[in-house]
Amino acid sequence: MQQKIAIELDTGTLSIDLSPGHVPLKRLLGFAARISSKRKFLLVSKVLGKHYPVTPTMMRWSYRALARQTLKNVIHQPSLWIGMAETATGLGYGVFEQACQAGAQQTLLMQTTRYHLEGLPRLAFEEAHSHATDFFLYYPDKAEYQNLFVSAETLVLIDDEISTGKTFLRLIKAYQQINRNLRQVFIVSLVNFAHPEDKQFLESEAGIPVQWIALRQGLLNFEARPNKALDDITVNVSGNGECKKHLLAWPGRLGMETPIELVPDVLQQLLPFFNTPDDGRPVLVLGTGECNAPAYLLGRVLETQGLKVKVQSTTRSPIHQGHDIQQICRFEDNYQDAIPNFLYNMDPANYREIILCHETPLCQPLLDRLNEWHAISARFELCPTSSHAKLHFFRP
Repeated sequence: MQQKIAIELDTGTLSIDLSPGHVPLKRLLGFAARISSKRKFLLVSKVLGKHYPVTPTMMRWSYRALARQTLKNVIHQPSLWIGMAETATGLGYGVFEQACQAGAQQTLLMQTTRYHLEGLPRLAFEEAHSHATDFFLYYPDKAEYQNLFVSAETLVLIDDEISTGKTFLRLIKAYQQINRNLRQVFIVSLVNFAHPEDKQFLESEAGIPVQWIALRQGLLNFEARPNKALDDITVNVSGNGECKKHLLAWPGRLGMETPIELVPDVLQQLLPFFNTPDDGRPVLVLGTGECNAPAYLLGRVLETQGLKVKVQSTTRSPIHQGHDIQQICRFEDNYQDAIPNFLYNMDPANYREIILCHETPLCQPLLDRLNEWHAISARFELCPTSSHAKLHFFRP
């Protein structure tokens, strides 16, 4: 039986006809108004580790659930897995990792990005409703990855939520121009609210079998109403177009065939930087923008040692305060774009320690945040000859 849900936001009324499912929607989602001229609502994920602080256990549960559903249909076929920037880059990595642990072989993980990498070939496409519309999918940087990239029989596209599927269709069509071997597509998301007509159009245009996998599905409708206070707000979400190669250390943008493992002594390196006794509050591990998987990896290590842990990441997405967005922290990004970044629903007083995982060199915006929160810096570095990674810790 369909469940009807209506949410009154400051920008309009969001209506959902929710299909039957096993996971309570309130476990997965909240709702908020988006500061955008294109889409004026936001589905606020409670398991993604973006808009809410989330335990690594909860994040891993969602990764495993989606990976298992996908692997029921993928049987040892060369496959390309793509996490969508910015919000689903961590989700994409997590689902890929769980799929590999469950036996998936001949796999390659990529993530889309909004950053320009000079001299590297790429596919370009748009997410028309997004606060930042330009996306790039780069070719892998290693020859052995490139072969799989252009010959994969299965394409697995991963995002946090789907409302129309138009962005995925643009990506599928662009990818089919370089890979004529593609035989099937899986569209994987935490929730899927695309209408049947949108799904049918995508499947028809793709011309190959498409399967939709999600924890909950339904139909979504939004009736916008004017809100001059929000409609007049302009937030810069476009980068300066400069090459970011020297800033980016996370390998997802250029491909990985196996999951990342932190070096075995990462905990021994980190714990001496803790200043506070265990007072019952959790440790918060933060990621930045498109590079949020390292925060999850470190949070998981801490959690396995019996510590209470929450994981979250900064985002470019400008969201109106209210409903499921109770607190907003705004600051300049650490990628030299002077773009506002945000943390939502995060009160530093709720945490025993705060660890800021980042891939860029320490810069003034990062130092400002570290000082404000009395936090620990954890800079990500991939070991050059293995899939292990180091975190270089520093407390200003």
